[in-house]
Amino acid sequence: MKPLEEKIFLNIGGLRYETYASTLQAFPGTKLCRLTEPQAAATFDYDPDTQEFFFDRSSCLFEDVLNHYRTKQLHCPDLTCKSALDEELAFWGLSNAPLAPCCWQKLTIAERQKEEYGIREEEPEVAGLLDQAGRNQSAWRGRWQTRIWAMFEKPFSSLSAKGLAAVCLLFNIGICCLFIAKAFEDTHFLPVYILENQTNPTSVLHTKAHGFFYVKPLFLLHSELFCLLWFMLEFLLRLLSCPKKKEFLQSPLNVADFLCLFPVYIELFLYGHPTSHQRLLFWLDILRASYFFKLLKVLKLVETPLMLRVLSYTSWALLREIITLLLVLLFEILFFGSLCYFVDIIEDNAETPFGDIGSAFWWAVVTLTTVGYGDIVPISLVGRMIGACTALCGVLTIIIPIPFFCIKFQGYYDAVMVKEKRKRQTVPLPS
Repeated sequence: MKPLEEKIFLNIGGLRYETYASTLQAFPGTKLCRLTEPQAAATFDYDPDTQEFFFDRSSCLFEDVLNHYRTKQLHCPDLTCKSALDEELAFWGLSNAPLAPCCWQKLTIAERQKEEYGIREEEPEVAGLLDQAGRNQSAWRGRWQTRIWAMFEKPFSSLSAKGLAAVCLLFNIGICCLFIAKAFEDTHFLPVYILENQTNPTSVLHTKAHGFFYVKPLFLLHSELFCLLWFMLEFLLRLLSCPKKKEFLQSPLNVADFLCLFPVYIELFLYGHPTSHQRLLFWLDILRASYFFKLLKVLKLVETPLMLRVLSYTSWALLREIITLLLVLLFEILFFGSLCYFVDIIEDNAETPFGDIGSAFWWAVVTLTTVGYGDIVPISLVGRMIGACTALCGVLTIIIPIPFFCIKFQGYYDAVMVKEKRKRQTVPLPS
């Protein structure tokens, strides 16, 4: 072991450092501590002319390492990459060195943001499915499967894909127009009468309605059926050509495509036949609202807007906070709605607008969200005071979380912008 006051010279990446042997012996067992041993000149790259040890490492990070031996505290610059710092510490045998609290916080926050905003950077998209299908290019079925899938999912991959995308778009717009046109047409339910007085068949006093004939304009039914036949063919082709059928069936848009196939066929079965399930037909009309999900496929014709992608990332990242916010709003609705309702009951006000507690909950929702329809308002003085407190709580509940949403949105926006710039700057290597 060299004397404590003996100086040791280090050449780190071309920069010369000078320190005492006692300084390097602060952490026994590390690489710098072994430089103070007698056999260090034979073990490491030692230049006897300059009497220095050479290490081909970064001098910027080494300054922090050397200061760690001097002060027993590990600090790092503001823009230090955590992975680079960890690699440097591991090289010098300081993997377990604790980072100073002042630097630990900023470095941990930056690393956590990098991990959070990088979670969805490499999301498997349609291209991933195409790559998997492309592995089967040697087989005839694999080649056609890839082509059919690309025609439906990559509208700009070929001229035929562009034409198919235009046809699909026309059908999607057409089915939505038919759904809207149905609201302007009369759907009739003609009663079915069965004579029960066999001795006097002409007497209508002895007849009873046993069901209804479902009557709908034929051109609407036939037009909708024509569109649905196309959608069925499209759905089957996409399902058969999809490389990952499980993911295909789990997609919300594909589930909506599957559900929208049923209403027309059920109506076609009921058309012209007596039925007593009039309410079923109204539920089918509600199910038809899934037609409008088809308009979301227009996004395939253009690149997904950056804001839309960032908004989806932010929503998933803040899912827990959103649920918490909704639970807080639910508590406020139940509390203020019940409070205002029972206050009016106690005051025995005959003109109270709260006919039941459901009306009070509706008033609480409108007030907390600061919409203020004005259809239901408290009349009593205490009720108005409760209404003022409800409005203030609603404003605070909505305003306070907004900065958190903005910060998270900005973080994802910056991460996506960096990713887009990297994509544009990436130059393909020559094969």
